[in-house]
Amino acid sequence: MFYGYGMSIALRYGNSREEAVEILNDAFMKVFENIRKYDSKKPFKPWFRKILVNTAINHFHKNKKVYKWEDLEHAKSKLVTEESVISGISYDEIVEMVQKLSPAYRTVFNLHVIEGFRHDEIAKLLDISPGTSKSNLHKAKQNLRVMLEKTITEKPS
Repeated sequence: MFYGYGMSIALRYGNSREEAVEILNDAFMKVFENIRKYDSKKPFKPWFRKILVNTAINHFHKNKKVYKWEDLEHAKSKLVTEESVISGISYDEIVEMVQKLSPAYRTVFNLHVIEGFRHDEIAKLLDISPGTSKSNLHKAKQNLRVMLEKTITEKPS
């Protein structure tokens, strides 16, 4: 019943569909293990979402050794107006682009832009500095802009 909802969230955090399935399965296990803690007077989806996001963060920590944090100084800027780039892009294409981000960029992007966490909160969750969180968000946005621009220029008119 909640597979589609959960998968839409897990896909934003995973490197691939397979990794997203792993995150989602782990989250479902946590739901079943902790169902007695669920307050049935409250909506289920927000509770499930919190478990899913925390599971994705745990997954990130588990694989952190292979992830590389990049410096802001290496950033290359390519300015593009967002409205002209985003028009004509499907949801699936956007999710695919987010999945192409490095795990560090993708995780910070999702936590800040989608989930609404502040940089100091992200820093605590991921054991990084707030500056690194800001840097990774900046790089994630730059990389997405480049991918969006490339997608737009390659689409037939």
